[in-house]
Amino acid sequence: MPAHEHESATTADPLVRERAHLAASRAALRAMREDVESLDIRDVTANWVNAAVLQSQIDERIKSLADLAHTPLFFGRLDYLHAVGAEEAEGGGGERFYIGRRHVHDADGDPMVVDWRAPVSQAFYRASRKDPQDVGRRRRFGYTGGELTAYEDENLTDPAEAERTSRLLQAEIERPRVGPMRDIVATIQPEQDEIVRSGLGGTVCVQGGPGTGKTAVGLHRVAYLLYAHRERLARTGTLVIGPNRSFLQYIEQVLPALGELEVRQATVDDLVAAGAGVEVRGTDPAAAAVVKGDARMAEVLRRAVRSHVTPPAEPVVVVRGSRRWRVPAYELEEIVAELLARDMRYGAAREALPQRIAHAVLVRMEEAGEAPDDRVQNAVARNPAVKAAVKAIWPPVDPAKLVLRLLSDAEFLAAHGDGLLTADEQKAVLWTKPARSVRSAKWSAADAVLIDEAGDLMSRTHSLGHVVLDEAQDLSPMQYRAVGRRCSTGSATVLGDLAQGTTPWSTESWERALRHLGKPEAVVEELTAGFRVPREVIAYASRLLPAISPGLAAVESVREAPGSLEVRAVADPAGLDAAVLAACEEALTREGSIGLIAADARVPELAAALDAAGRAYLSPGEETSAESRLTLVPASLAKGLEYDYVVLDEPAAVVDGEPDERTGLRRLYVALTRAVSGLAVVHAAELPELLR
Repeated sequence: MPAHEHESATTADPLVRERAHLAASRAALRAMREDVESLDIRDVTANWVNAAVLQSQIDERIKSLADLAHTPLFFGRLDYLHAVGAEEAEGGGGERFYIGRRHVHDADGDPMVVDWRAPVSQAFYRASRKDPQDVGRRRRFGYTGGELTAYEDENLTDPAEAERTSRLLQAEIERPRVGPMRDIVATIQPEQDEIVRSGLGGTVCVQGGPGTGKTAVGLHRVAYLLYAHRERLARTGTLVIGPNRSFLQYIEQVLPALGELEVRQATVDDLVAAGAGVEVRGTDPAAAAVVKGDARMAEVLRRAVRSHVTPPAEPVVVVRGSRRWRVPAYELEEIVAELLARDMRYGAAREALPQRIAHAVLVRMEEAGEAPDDRVQNAVARNPAVKAAVKAIWPPVDPAKLVLRLLSDAEFLAAHGDGLLTADEQKAVLWTKPARSVRSAKWSAADAVLIDEAGDLMSRTHSLGHVVLDEAQDLSPMQYRAVGRRCSTGSATVLGDLAQGTTPWSTESWERALRHLGKPEAVVEELTAGFRVPREVIAYASRLLPAISPGLAAVESVREAPGSLEVRAVADPAGLDAAVLAACEEALTREGSIGLIAADARVPELAAALDAAGRAYLSPGEETSAESRLTLVPASLAKGLEYDYVVLDEPAAVVDGEPDERTGLRRLYVALTRAVSGLAVVHAAELPELLR
């Protein structure tokens, strides 16, 4: 399966033909865009609102048809042996399809490039010698700076051709990473494609170690679902949830590059703070955060909310004209008991109560010979006596004020935490200095999740059609519940690695996490083939697995990169900063991005050393460029990021920066597995025992 380069005279004609098809495809895309730009909507809209909506849709369509100079319009070609959909017995010639990031057609409507998500494109990712799927030849294209420079053929039905690794595929995986995360549409592997193309109806959980492509798989799954179910998801919405804003900035260009411009991205903290209507300004000690994030808090909140319902002590007397209609207290109690037994949301039950009381009045009217209709029932429900009774029996509850009281009032918390939280746990979550009001409170991220939960007890949270949750292993049970509410009638793609859980509340099993998410029926898929991290590096990091996640399979890297790992011991601790800077300078002589990862406590000292040396550097989330390729990364923000070369400063400090050894070793595992081409570990202190 040799790659054919443009210098070879014997293969000049095929390359010339492919370049001509690329040029014609670009011209066709330009014509498609010009057709949309030339649309005149003045005579087809009824009013200015319709015109604005239609113009917005046209603008989005124009944007989606942009031809990005350095993004290949197509990356592969399939030569089918027979017409697609035809039986082999029917005979006839085959069909040829160019596979790319978006559909392009000519003036007659015939496809020049087929969207990678189309059914006919699936064989590009799935066909093999064992199962060629009627593909005679699969061709991959190589590009340099946007110019088509090489191609490589696999003749899947030729028994004489030996199976081997694609050099162009390998080169694309190893291409230097400068700028934000890019799509993997040209390199999706069969096991990844099965996840990407799984149906919208089911939730999928992907357990994947470092470099297995789980984040990219999740993003490409969103793109596929938007292609296959566009109208439905346009109505219900899609959302990508990441661990922090640096991570979201890193991945934000992937979906637009695939032609999807409307997918919202957020962190869990952003979501719940917006839902709770409070500003997060405080932090919790680990012990308090663990209790607040525990699923038992959901029952504490439910009890606290329902405690506001007061059994009626007085009858309701409704005066209409000269008649008085009386509903006795015992009947009101029955109505209230029925609503409580149905376990309706507090707000929905509160809205139902006046109608139930009004219905009881109407029954009495009918017994007296009157013939009231729905208008009379609605009028009775709005009667001052009924409204006063509802306010006394089922008063309105403000979610933030409820949580404020729980965290401030020891007796209130004890009453509703009885049998759920121990005395020590109650003490851990109580504020030492209670806030005077919702506005003045220094809410923590965990507090906002509690308010979000309380809000859902009042009225149902709006559900989206599909949610992608990345780095899911780090969420607390209450955070899983918050995400689950946002896809309660939709589906989710859950991505994570149990070995990379670095929060005190990180999950120990996907079964437990999916139960809290409200998706216990989800299918768990495991990706174990590594495509990003070199074999030598992942093997070194995997020494930590027995201590951080016993029983979890190690990633098997497909990439051989001799010399990709270097461990440098510094004899004098005073020389550590200089040794780290020297390693960075050495890495900068190579092509690609460089990440200097260090314990959070070490970052200020290293920043000062870089400034003193006159070496410019970026912060996580800032886009690398050819001129600025070094990023100084606190270990707490390294998760999900990747760099061509990583310099890891003082592993022992990374471990010591966490509240316990296991969490520290997990943080170290994350830091060790961010490299694509090479890792240099620089240390003065003794390495953790498993790495010695």
